[in-house]
Amino acid sequence: MDSETLGTRRIPQQERGERSVADLLKAAAAEFAEVGYDAATMKAISRRAGASTGAVYQYFPNKEAIASALRTQYVNEIEQCWTKLEEATAGLSVKERTLRFVDMMIRFIEEHPACFKVLGAPAGSKRDKKTRDQLRERLASIFHTRRPAVSWEQAYRVASVVLQMIKGMNALYAEVKPQERLEIVKEYKLALVTYLEKRLSAKQE
Repeated sequence: MDSETLGTRRIPQQERGERSVADLLKAAAAEFAEVGYDAATMKAISRRAGASTGAVYQYFPNKEAIASALRTQYVNEIEQCWTKLEEATAGLSVKERTLRFVDMMIRFIEEHPACFKVLGAPAGSKRDKKTRDQLRERLASIFHTRRPAVSWEQAYRVASVVLQMIKGMNALYAEVKPQERLEIVKEYKLALVTYLEKRLSAKQE
């Protein structure tokens, strides 16, 4: 690699290279979703992508680098979804906004089944940790902006709890039978609405 190499990944210079990276990330996401991050291998990812293992290593030196790229992709996509949701729910109650937030996250989980497995994968660098913390900080910013009486510290704490609840919902959602998933989502909506109405109220205990 030459001076155009950045960190752990070679930046594709042509459209063909960009498609190759996109295909590899798609294959990796499918592999992580099916077997989990720990069990996934570079060989299995390359096989799923229909590429040689050498081709995979041309762009990513290891599994951690692939997870890092996917983590960045997912975080950016989630932030975009949150921004659109904020614009669409301006003026609504905490309850209504929370219900729509859960629905949006469920859609994202269904469309990106590897998301929380990737977000939960070991951070290989300070940059990875910063990317993972990005969602917590973004959500805390939303809470703090909507409810200025809630301190930044409290908003960050609430955001941390909410994300852990969503992570738990994802794990249980994937575990139960399809016919049970709607009921699981209802329970998490109840829990999140109750929690956020309490914590984002004007009067804090």
